[in-house]
Amino acid sequence: MAGKKDQMKGRAKEALGSLTGDKDLQSEGTVDRRAGETKEKLGHANEKIDEIVDKADEKVEAIIDKTKDALHRR
Repeated sequence: MAGKKDQMKGRAKEALGSLTGDKDLQSEGTVDRRAGETKEKLGHANEKIDEIVDKADEKVEAIIDKTKDALHRR
């Protein structure tokens, strides 16, 4: 959510800087917008990593359970 907020803030600054001819404000807006885009992408990447880790954890647990079952059968 913070990423979207930064993107909106950046777009507003870019537009205001463009309208007023304030190149510094326009540049600051570009930086804010791009930082927001990066935050959003990192958030998505973290979600994917969490999904992968959860799936791997489930598979490891299943392997451990199967191994325990096999050992108890002997």
